[in-house]
Amino acid sequence: MSAATAMPSVRDRRRSDQRARLQAMREGGQPGQTSGRTRKWRRRLLRRTPIAIAAVSAAAGSLGAYAPSQTAEDVGGWSYETNLKTNPNYTRMNAALLTTSERMHKALAQEEGIRLTVYRDVAGYPTVGIGHLVLPEDGLRVGDRITREQAMDFLKADLAKAERAVADVVGNLKLYQHEFDALVDLAYNVGEGTLSPAKSPALNRAIASADYEGIAQELDYRFADGEVAGGLVHRSERRAQIFLEADYADVRPG
Repeated sequence: MSAATAMPSVRDRRRSDQRARLQAMREGGQPGQTSGRTRKWRRRLLRRTPIAIAAVSAAAGSLGAYAPSQTAEDVGGWSYETNLKTNPNYTRMNAALLTTSERMHKALAQEEGIRLTVYRDVAGYPTVGIGHLVLPEDGLRVGDRITREQAMDFLKADLAKAERAVADVVGNLKLYQHEFDALVDLAYNVGEGTLSPAKSPALNRAIASADYEGIAQELDYRFADGEVAGGLVHRSERRAQIFLEADYADVRPG
């Protein structure tokens, strides 16, 4: 190969220099430097990168949440695989690690309502707050009033009992969040003791054989004081719907 073909001609070099100068003039910079416009777009892209990654992460079910103080490097270090493995909406987990979801809280409040005066439920038991069965240690009688704060305290304590009861009865059987929620609702609605092998043998057999559809069939409790109660029928249907479909919507007509 000759020197004439290996090296660019003087004319070619001049044309190249002219193109560089024209490009720099259009962008407001100098040849060989990054223009102000380019730097501006790079800064904007860097600012948006963490938000974009966080949005994808949320859509994938990641447990991590984007915070304005995070940098692109922070968000880039997330592992979708790890997050999905620790997200009960996507991976069945040990029930002892789970707590009732906010969606179940709302469904429970919708089913039970909140009443600050002690009343008798459909089975005749003194009840108050969000379906709290009055206990002797509560020191309450039908007609007594409580505060909203007391109602929330009762709810918190009752949910903790129901969650422990579910964890005890399912043992090593792993659950999705919605499956756990449905069983918590069952324990909350009919009492923790109803989940025992003596009172619910079919439910416990289904749990022992990891028969999730069989478990769903045993969530149906519709009798109160020996009679079918319409409210319990709808609640049982909703409970099964939550367990099988992760659908927390009210099933009542209208």
